[in-house]
Amino acid sequence: MVSPDQIQDCQERGWIVVVPEHRLCPQVNILEGPVADCRDLLEWIYAGKLEAELAKNTTTASFRVDDERIITFGTSSGGTLALALGFDVKRPVAAILDLYGATNFEDNFWTQPLPSMKPPECTESFINQVYEEKPVPIQGGLSLEGQSADGKPPTPDPRAAFAFTHIANGTLMDVCYPSKDWKKIDACLNVDTRFPPTCIVHGLDDQMVPPFLSRRLFDSLERVGVRCQFVDVPGEGHTFVGRMEKGSRTWVLQREGFNFLESVIERR
Repeated sequence: MVSPDQIQDCQERGWIVVVPEHRLCPQVNILEGPVADCRDLLEWIYAGKLEAELAKNTTTASFRVDDERIITFGTSSGGTLALALGFDVKRPVAAILDLYGATNFEDNFWTQPLPSMKPPECTESFINQVYEEKPVPIQGGLSLEGQSADGKPPTPDPRAAFAFTHIANGTLMDVCYPSKDWKKIDACLNVDTRFPPTCIVHGLDDQMVPPFLSRRLFDSLERVGVRCQFVDVPGEGHTFVGRMEKGSRTWVLQREGFNFLESVIERR
């Protein structure tokens, strides 16, 4: 979920905003698809390719990319990808904003059915049509918003059915990262003193990715002395960014994460 209001907020701070697309699971796993694609993008930016692209357009030719102030943010799985730019890369980002990102994959939560979600009534053959998509898609992902009152989503397409079914059954990581080599994708297992300053924003009512998972990451960061901040958002569940109204209490609270990013790069 990319919020136009968040993008506008970034632009008003004078930031260049890059919104990437990446290959989707399960045809590629989390590490070799989404994580690798975002890390490749980061390296592309550090290599001066973004500034070269901007120079081709008269409206952006005057823009300059300050590679000492590259920061990243993301929501939900995007939060996981933002965190992945803080470790196992040639040059980490300057700071990270993680909004309710999935983390702490060793926890039993990731293998348990999700009581708050009912899987759609679809056949296995219908769901598995995702494996027939060629080439590997970069579009067609879904938001976890839009659940009906009973927690059951409307009849979806195969890709949405695949995601909803495995999330509800607690088997999403089995199909999206079967090796379970968690250290390669989990920020929680890669925290040390070199990890970038990180702000975590999480809704207190989140049942898709419970706040305690993010709290453990925050505790690990704090323990080794990494600059970090945790922002609780009362009354909000997962993917609240897609529903929030600009100027609301939720808007103001999540904006603390962007203020955190700004405070980090101002010191550089």
